[in-house]
Amino acid sequence: MTKKNINIWIWLQNGRLVKAVSCADEGTIRIYDEDDNLILKRTGLNQRQVKVIEKQILRYGAKKLDKHAEPFKFL
Repeated sequence: MTKKNINIWIWLQNGRLVKAVSCADEGTIRIYDEDDNLILKRTGLNQRQVKVIEKQILRYGAKKLDKHAEPFKFL
């Protein structure tokens, strides 16, 4: 089993917590609201497109969670 290049981003938008999960290996981006309801799912992206979307997410003030950190530890 291979490890996938998965990144988790979280940020506040309009006073609500938003979470994005990106996987460059699969070419997917999924965005969830604070109740873990799927808002947006993009598939079929190449690795460059995933990186461009991640840069856009950073513009919203998102923080990338460390792969070994406890969830929501920074809050």
